[in-house]
Amino acid sequence: MSDLTAATDIDSRLEGHRVELTGYCYRMLGSAFEAEDAVQDTLVRAWRNFEKFEGRSSLRSWLYRIATNVCLDMLNAGKKRARPVDLTGPTPLAQAALNPLPENTWLEPMPDGRILPSVADPAEAAVARESVRLAFVAALQHLPPKQRAVLILREVLAWKASEVAELLDTSVASVNSALQRARATLAENEGLTDTANPLDEEQRKLLERYVAAFEGYDMAALTALLHEDAVMTMPPFDLWLQGHHDITGFMVSIGAGCEGSRLVATTANGTPAFAHYKPNPDGPGFVPWAVQVIDISDGAITGLHCFLDAPRWFPLFGLPDHLEADRA
Repeated sequence: MSDLTAATDIDSRLEGHRVELTGYCYRMLGSAFEAEDAVQDTLVRAWRNFEKFEGRSSLRSWLYRIATNVCLDMLNAGKKRARPVDLTGPTPLAQAALNPLPENTWLEPMPDGRILPSVADPAEAAVARESVRLAFVAALQHLPPKQRAVLILREVLAWKASEVAELLDTSVASVNSALQRARATLAENEGLTDTANPLDEEQRKLLERYVAAFEGYDMAALTALLHEDAVMTMPPFDLWLQGHHDITGFMVSIGAGCEGSRLVATTANGTPAFAHYKPNPDGPGFVPWAVQVIDISDGAITGLHCFLDAPRWFPLFGLPDHLEADRA
């Protein structure tokens, strides 16, 4: 085999693990861009040291060991990303003010295609989707880094305790203890949704009604779709609202500029999502405004998570930077 052919073969073998490694690093770090940086660092390290890989473990296990070390190094600074609901209580509409916090404060959204590899087993696919939900990844941020790794490897990726112990250079007893503590912490912090995949008929109709209500800026129709305790978040602003009265009140006051918007369906974090385009203030058509990640539970919308830094998110999601005026 020529050197070029061998190099191409190594590249192909490493690239075959990119999506699942990105999902792992995203769960660890809570950041789309940091996760992709961590995976790139992992693959570069693997390439440079491939001659030292002697096949004593599988290539996949070896890559996860490298990725775990990269993530643990990145987390040593004590960084912990959050949602607005993790930092403060809800703000009454009368006191609403838009105060931005630095980018590295926030848990970030992630397109499904970058973190969810194709798997044949529906149960395995369901676990993977649940484990990238915003609420689950936010709950992971409450765990110390090594507990985080243990829980993801054991509960999400279904590694054996002995395999995790080998990866982390620790004992099986230590792994089991860390997993028990991690489970207890997660039970206190995780919020659940019940979005099916593929969406069931009821959920599809709910989202169709949501699009119609949002694009028509029909607050009565929107109120009928929102759970009474629904939340609306808007990173990078720390403001979050609770209850359909305050959400719709915000939309017709501070958020009134969104009237006449258009929504384009996408997916993020294992849940339905929409690219939100506002009317172009400088001409025809519509311009990027936000990526909305939608939580659904008990037949109602329970969360509207609007990530407003469009120049960051729209390229990540592969979304167009303009919609024509006839998009209706």
